[in-house]
Amino acid sequence: MELIFLYGPVASGKLTVGKKLAERTGYALFHNHLIVDAVLAVFPFGSPEFVRLREAFWLEAIETAARSGRSLIFTFAPEPSVAADFPERVTRIVAAVGGRVTFVALTLPATEQERRLANADRAQFEKLRSIELLRQLRPDFERCLAAMPPAAITIDTFSMPAEDAAARILAGMRGEGRAR
Repeated sequence: MELIFLYGPVASGKLTVGKKLAERTGYALFHNHLIVDAVLAVFPFGSPEFVRLREAFWLEAIETAARSGRSLIFTFAPEPSVAADFPERVTRIVAAVGGRVTFVALTLPATEQERRLANADRAQFEKLRSIELLRQLRPDFERCLAAMPPAAITIDTFSMPAEDAAARILAGMRGEGRAR
C-alpha cells in the first residue's frame, strides 16, 4: 500500500495536484474536505466533537485502505485543530501493514495564495475563502506546516502546473532526478 500524503497551505493546489496524481496512478483520492464537510454538517469547526470525529474518520479510512492494500492520495492542510502527531500516527498505521508513506509538500507565495482564495472551485467544499481570516490565521498555519515531517518531495505550485507537478512527484518517488 502506498500513501501519498500531499500537504500544504490553504489554496496551494492539493486537490488539483491530487486529481492529476490519481489520473496517473489509479490511486484513490481521499480529499480531506470530504470528511471535514461531512462533520461540519453536524458540529462546528474546531469543537471537540468535530475534531474527534474528523480524525477518527480520517484514520479509519486510511487504516482500512492500508489493510486492504488500497493505495491512496491524501490531501491535508496542517492547522491547529489537528493533533500534532497525526502524520506520525498515519505513518505507523500504514507501516504496520508493510505500506509506505511519501510526504509531498506543496508551496506557493502568499500573494498567490490570497489570489487563489477567490477561485470559484473553492466554494464546492467549505474551504477558507476570506483573505482577512487567512491573514489572521497565517502565523498558526505556518507553525503547523513547520511541524510536519520532512517532505520527500517539495513542489512550488505557483511556478509549476498541476500536470507537471504530478509528473515531478512520480519521478521523485521513483528516484529519478531531483524532486524539488
